[in-house]
Amino acid sequence: MRSNKLRALWREGKPATIGWLGTADGFIAEVMAHAGFDAIVVDMQHGMAIGPDRAATVLQVLSTTDVVPLVRVPWNEPIPIQYVLDAGAYGVVVPMVNNREDAVKAAGACRYAPMGYRSNGPNRARFYFGDDYFEHANKEIICLAMIETVEGVENLDAIAQVPGIDGFHIGPTDLAISMGLPPAFDVKDTKWEESVQKVVAAAKKYGLVAGIQVSGPEAAVRRFKQGFNFNPLGSDIRIVQAGAQKLIEDWKKGLAAG
Repeated sequence: MRSNKLRALWREGKPATIGWLGTADGFIAEVMAHAGFDAIVVDMQHGMAIGPDRAATVLQVLSTTDVVPLVRVPWNEPIPIQYVLDAGAYGVVVPMVNNREDAVKAAGACRYAPMGYRSNGPNRARFYFGDDYFEHANKEIICLAMIETVEGVENLDAIAQVPGIDGFHIGPTDLAISMGLPPAFDVKDTKWEESVQKVVAAAKKYGLVAGIQVSGPEAAVRRFKQGFNFNPLGSDIRIVQAGAQKLIEDWKKGLAAG
C-alpha cells in the first residue's frame, strides 16, 4: 500500500499544504490537484451538491497526481464513510463529533476489525492503494473529528483517547454559533479563542494533529505557528470568486485612471 504523505508530513512536523473542493467539476478538481497541494479535501457536507457518485468521480481525478485525497463526509454516519473510503479516499473529516460515543462511531467506521467495524470491500481503493490495502489501511487511513461545539471542547480528552482518532479539526463558525456568537473564521472573542487553544493543547497532549478552517494563507501560517497543521488555504469556490472580483477591481481602476 502506498504510504500516506500527509501522515509523513505530520510526523516530521513539516507544514502540510491543504486545498478544499466545494464543487464536483472534474476539470476544476484536476486543476486543483496539479496546483501543488499536499492534500485536497472533497467537501460532501457543505460543497455544492456533492453526492457519493460525484465524490467518487472526483477521487478518481485526484488520483492522477500524488495529492492525498480526503473527504469531509456529510455527517457522522458509517454509510458515507465506507463509500468514500472504498472509492479511494485516504481519510475522512467527520462533522460534529461532540463526545466519546460520537468518536467511537466515527473511528470505528474507518477501521477494519478488530479496531473498528468497517466492512471489507475496497472496490476502487485496492487499485489505487495496492492489493495489500486491507493489511495496511488501519494505520494509513486518516480520521479527523470535527470539534464544532462547546460540548466537543468539553469532551476533548475523551474524544482524543478513542483508538482510531488521528486528530481534531475545528469548525470555527459552528463553534462560534454554539457559544452564542456570530459565525466567522476568526472570532474576536476571548472564550472562543481559549477554546481553540484547548484543541491545540489536547492534540499535543495525545500526539494527535490539530486542524482548523481559516480565511486564507496568512491565517493558515498564524495557525500553523500556534500548533495547527491541517489548515486549508482556500477552496475552489473562494479562489474563483476572489479572482473574478480582482479582475473587476483592476478593470475599474484602469478606467478611473484614464
